[in-house]
Amino acid sequence: MNSSPPPYPPARTVDAFEDVAGVRVPDPYRWLEPETDEVQRWQRRQAELATSIAYDGQDPAAVRKLIETYDAGSRPALPRFAAGRWFRAVNTPGAAAPSVVVADRPFGAGRPVVDLTAFGDGQNPAFLSWLAPSPNGRVLALGVCTDGSEHNTVRLIDVDSGRVLDGAPRQVLHSAWAGGVSWLPDSSGFFFLALTGSPHEFRQAVYRHRIATRDSAGSTVVEPIPVGEGSQEYTLLQFSADGRWVVASHRVGSPVPVAVRDLSRPAAPWRPFVTDCAGTVAGHIVGDRYIAVTDVAAPRGRVVALPLDAADPNDPASWTELVPEGETVLRSLSPVGDHLYLSEFDRTCARVRILDRSGAVTGEVPLPGQGALSAPFFALTGLAVGSPPDDFVFAFSTPTSSWGVYRHRPGEADIETLSAPAVTLDADVTFERAVALDGVEIPYHVVRPAGSDPTQPAPTLISAYGAANVPLLPQYQPEMAAFVAAGGVLVQAHLRGGGEFGRDWYLAAHRERKHVRDRDLIAVAEHLIATGLTTPGRLALTGGSDGGLMCGVALTTRPELWCAVLPMAPLLDLIGGTRDPYLDFVIRKAWADPDDPAEVRRLLRLSPYQLVGPGVFPAVYLQAGATDPRCPPWHARKFAARLQAAQEGDAPILLHVFDNAGHGAATSYEVATAQDAEWLAFLIRTLGLGRQEASG
Repeated sequence: MNSSPPPYPPARTVDAFEDVAGVRVPDPYRWLEPETDEVQRWQRRQAELATSIAYDGQDPAAVRKLIETYDAGSRPALPRFAAGRWFRAVNTPGAAAPSVVVADRPFGAGRPVVDLTAFGDGQNPAFLSWLAPSPNGRVLALGVCTDGSEHNTVRLIDVDSGRVLDGAPRQVLHSAWAGGVSWLPDSSGFFFLALTGSPHEFRQAVYRHRIATRDSAGSTVVEPIPVGEGSQEYTLLQFSADGRWVVASHRVGSPVPVAVRDLSRPAAPWRPFVTDCAGTVAGHIVGDRYIAVTDVAAPRGRVVALPLDAADPNDPASWTELVPEGETVLRSLSPVGDHLYLSEFDRTCARVRILDRSGAVTGEVPLPGQGALSAPFFALTGLAVGSPPDDFVFAFSTPTSSWGVYRHRPGEADIETLSAPAVTLDADVTFERAVALDGVEIPYHVVRPAGSDPTQPAPTLISAYGAANVPLLPQYQPEMAAFVAAGGVLVQAHLRGGGEFGRDWYLAAHRERKHVRDRDLIAVAEHLIATGLTTPGRLALTGGSDGGLMCGVALTTRPELWCAVLPMAPLLDLIGGTRDPYLDFVIRKAWADPDDPAEVRRLLRLSPYQLVGPGVFPAVYLQAGATDPRCPPWHARKFAARLQAAQEGDAPILLHVFDNAGHGAATSYEVATAQDAEWLAFLIRTLGLGRQEASG
């Protein structure tokens, strides 16, 4: 490390304050929020400094090669089924954007339907956010993003000719979290959730779009679904196969079927369904029932059936229990032909049981190891399944074996490998536990290079999240695999607030108990040190989004524990976030009520930007995306400036905001590779791993 801090671009302070519910909070770097020319110049100089220090003494091409080698095992986009055919995106080496092919088998060679290169904006390649073929297989709907932000627009393609159809809706979708579009069973149109104004305003509505025909023009109108006055939550529509029923599932993290409509009665309006439920009821329409995984009266989950014509669907006593709560955590259902495949977690590892349409368990899928199934980040997105296939096609990986794709046919004993894992990491995996302050055991996985000496303290990276009911699973992650291949030890910590162990685990670190997640992290770090796996001088921490906030709290409250901290696409200013419509929605849901002074003062104790004070801090590498709509780059800018000014030690505080990058879900391969390579270079340098030496 350098003997003195690097020469940072100067950052002035201003006499600015934020008043939230009467609580006056200084905001000395407010000027770094708007995208002015001054801010852009400062940001570019910060990026140049970060790159030069991260790669100091290393060959950037060699680090990139390491990332590319392990990125070969990245999670594939599973093909979508319709009318006996399979649609999937194909990334051709050297191509600026993927193409979509259609085949009669999930990974058959097939034929091209459309090349997304045509949808680029002239400067940036097109990114495929989602794809959804119509039930009759004749029209393909695509979500296209060109700036990494996740904001995408619908394109419609004639499958037979590859022609781009006129009349696609013009509304902008905020993300792919609501699954893109939900086709009507007769393929005459679809529903989709989109913004009603500018992305910054974050107001969404469900629209109904009718496809133009020879006899009628297309149309796009708002669908009046009763989701509750003022709700900003996400909504996804689900149809029965026979076209009679449609259900509106609402809430991205803990969805419930909030409304139902009987389409066999054209004049029948939407009827409120499950409207009084704090838990999750997430499933699919089967006949005249909604069969779902719920955590109501079952923290680890159970499977229930709700009659779609129930007089009081809010009363759990009217639900029929099909699979009772057990020792595993029930997570989701997938319709497959006449069956439902039930995904579960057994000590975070995947298990899949098979149910018939009555809900009886008829078998179990023989998975290829102890690992994880591919699944969307949020439960609501997982409900967007389109036309149910006759076979269960799934992606699976372990921390040391990259993603493969497999097929299970109902009634068969074995699975078929459709696409074998491309990468095997030479490492060992163990499952350990730390004990939190309140006596609760906090599990974590350790991924250690094979042949390394377990008695010697190792350069170690903790990766954690612990929020939003989202599980951190024992799955393959390319950038983490590259870190282990470089000689590091990876620790995946399963903190409270996540979804790995059911509803009680999630709520234990939610809203007013958010601090529990931070204490769990410290318990894991201290346990790693106490057991001799590592030392503070060899311990790093990373996390993204809400996990980036976790990193910010950890480095400002316990700086002595870490050698390096790497917040990614981070949320760092909870007070300033209340001025952003999207973040205000998130903060109210997951942290506190910003209209309550006591709650605002509690937010102050959780907000890293406000926690910064003079001190000796570890090395920090902040990475953000210039077009991130969830955690805008000003969070990282303001935090970096304040931390650089407060640093009394020698370790560098680095910031790199990447252009044409968002929150990660729509970032192009080239930009994502550059991000991962610089992140890894910083870790190699800071932890003293096997350097990728400069050539020449």
